[in-house]
Formats: sequence, C-alpha cells, structure tokens
Amino acid sequence: MCYPSASMDIVEQLIRRAERLGAFGVPAPPRLGLAVVTCMDARIDPVRIFDLAPGDAHILRNAGGVVTDDVIRSLMFSQRHLGTRAVLLIHHTRCGLQGVGEAEVKAEIETQTGIRPPFALEVFTDLDGDVRQSMARVRHSPFLPHRDQVRGFVLDVDEGSLREIV
Repeated sequence: MCYPSASMDIVEQLIRRAERLGAFGVPAPPRLGLAVVTCMDARIDPVRIFDLAPGDAHILRNAGGVVTDDVIRSLMFSQRHLGTRAVLLIHHTRCGLQGVGEAEVKAEIETQTGIRPPFALEVFTDLDGDVRQSMARVRHSPFLPHRDQVRGFVLDVDEGSLREIV
C-alpha cells in the first residue's frame, strides 16, 4: 500500500495509480443488477465484504449511508437507465452520525461559518430505526420502478457480521 509522502500530494499519487490501470473494459450496466447504499466510513468496503468484481454493482456512499433525495436521484438513474433492480442498504455500528445532536452541530457550523446548513444532517439515535427509515424511503419513492427487492442490514464493524433489519 502506498501512503502519502511529504514530497507528493495524495491526489497526485492517486492519479499516478489510476494511469497504471488503463482502460476499464467493463460494461456500464451492473452485472448483478444491484445498487448498494452504504456509509462513507473508511472501514466499510462493500467490494471486499461482498466479494464484488468491477462492473458487478453500483456503490452509493454518503455520511451514514442514509437514503436522501440525492440517493433517490442516483437510484433512479441506476434503475431506469442502467438496469438495476435490487437495493442493498448497509448501515453500521459505531457510526459517527449516531447520537449526534443535529441542532447542536448546525449551531456550531453557523457559529464558525456564519451560515446555518439548510439541509438535514440525517443524524440518528436508533440504528435499526434508521435502516428501516431508509428502506421505507426507497420502497415508497415514486421515482423508482423497482422497489420490491430492498433489504437493509447493520454491519458490526468489530465482528464483521451482518444483521438483517426487517
């Protein structure tokens, strides 16, 4: 693994790695017809967890792995133009959004920047409840034609186990 050095910025290192890869040679529609929505937490690697190969699935990541309007937008294109039908939601233990006070974080940011964030931070206290809420958002979105194959899980980052939420 190549780690950043003092003499070269990390973006330059990543660009050099990408240049070595060359052409992808993988078709755009995901082979498995699957979209995975998960957290941006660096400990979570859905490709490794599910042994996915390039071209198998769309991977959508954000803070908390929550289904937001932007995730619905991405799933809409994934389903309507690239053939995905199944949605796999993965939240995880020890998430940085769990137990954080939305009002307090927004007030802190407003104090520091002078601007209060206009968007929901999607913080939560109930992990299972948050997975259920994300599943409901997918299942009830009128923009998604395929809403029957939606499953949600909690990944235990200490044990590496998945627990399905129903």
